[in-house]
Amino acid sequence: MVVVTLGNPRDKFWGMILWLAPEGLSMTGIELASFEDLVVMVKDGEPFTPAVVFFPMHRIERIELDLPDGSLPSLSQRFLAKTGLDPAVTLSSALDNRASDLAANSAVPPRRGTA
Repeated sequence: MVVVTLGNPRDKFWGMILWLAPEGLSMTGIELASFEDLVVMVKDGEPFTPAVVFFPMHRIERIELDLPDGSLPSLSQRFLAKTGLDPAVTLSSALDNRASDLAANSAVPPRRGTA
C-alpha cells in the first residue's frame, strides 16, 4: 500500500500499485480525501469500486509506502482497525470483482452456424 502525492493539480491517492514505468504509474485505490468515507462504506457492508487510474510521471511528486509514523498508525492499520479487513485484500477483491464483471459484460456471443 502506498500514498502517492501528485502535482498540478495537487492531490493524494492511497492504494496499490498495479504498474510502474518511466511513462507513469497505474494504481487502484481512492483519493485520500475519501478515506473515511470508504471506511464507513466497508464497515456498513456497502459495495464499492476502487478507482483504477493512470498518472503520468510528470504529475508524480512522491510515492511513499503506507507506514506508521512514530505513534501514528498507517492508513492501512487504521483501515484494518476500523473494518477488521486487510486493505490490500479488500482492494484486490474489489478489483477482481470489477474485472470479472467487465469480462462478463464484454463477452462476445458465439457466431451463428458454428458448433
